[in-house]
Amino acid sequence: MTLRLIGAGFGRTGTLSLKTALETLGLAPCYHMFEVRARPDDAPIWDRAARGEKVDFASLLGSWAATVDWPGCTFYRELMELYPEAKVLLSVRDPERWYESVANTIYPVTIRRPDDPPEAWQTVLPDGTPNHAVIGRIMINRLIWERTFANRFEDRDYAIDVFKRHIEDVKQNVPTERLLVFEVSQGGEPLCDFLGVPVPAEVPFPRLNETAVFNARVRDNRNLQGIRPS
Repeated sequence: MTLRLIGAGFGRTGTLSLKTALETLGLAPCYHMFEVRARPDDAPIWDRAARGEKVDFASLLGSWAATVDWPGCTFYRELMELYPEAKVLLSVRDPERWYESVANTIYPVTIRRPDDPPEAWQTVLPDGTPNHAVIGRIMINRLIWERTFANRFEDRDYAIDVFKRHIEDVKQNVPTERLLVFEVSQGGEPLCDFLGVPVPAEVPFPRLNETAVFNARVRDNRNLQGIRPS
């Protein structure tokens, strides 16, 4: 299998809905940050990439048809070079609403703070096995809060500017014929047209992982705090 679609949009732009939609439309499986929780050996590889080290994306993503969300969106240019036939999907939303969504979901449950107790960041459990939740959370901090937002996500104007600049960066770097700029509120028709597939009959576009759902999931499963942007 070869990667056919590269998701370039930040998390909290409807990426879980897109993952579900893409898999329904035949681009399965689709890599999303959820997969890092399911595949904990991936987190150290993404962490090395976040540090600027060269990684073998072909091996990492060789069995996937598509990507959306972080961590893949950070490396959309590298993936474009590796997969020159792949299309690029830039998921977007209103910047103010995007910021509120991130600030109320993934940021508070993944950010590393100076007053966190040391045991919260121990990468090895007492029995000597890897603490995959912490390893994944360290990767998220390095990739998203440090590399993408320069540890300034709480500066609302700065974070929104980063979001907007990323959108413009993708538009400048991806040929028009290869790119779809998409909001999930548009429904499935533009996505189907872009992929050259028919719109599924009587199958509504999925709407998943909204803020209330995300926070309910966190309350029900505190282990989720290890890994999770959407």
